[in-house]
Amino acid sequence: MGRRPRRQQKRLAEKLLQIRLALGLSQNEILRSIGAEEDLYRTNISNYELGEREPPLYVLLGYARLAGVCLDVIIDDELELPDKLPAKAKHY
Repeated sequence: MGRRPRRQQKRLAEKLLQIRLALGLSQNEILRSIGAEEDLYRTNISNYELGEREPPLYVLLGYARLAGVCLDVIIDDELELPDKLPAKAKHY
């Protein structure tokens, strides 16, 4: 059984950076805000925002909660982030 790499989301890195900047947070502040300062480093956030690494699910969930959006808005390349963040999450 062969192992294929997972399909990567093309816009994930861009959206993570957009969220952090819209909220006016530094990379260290985003770590604290999502409760990951014990597990991760600022360089992890940088790698996620540059698309060099894929963040774990709890990090993505933290970004979604801070931004006030549903997780699918962050990971679905077809969906756009709201113009104003934090937004009021719409759950379907």
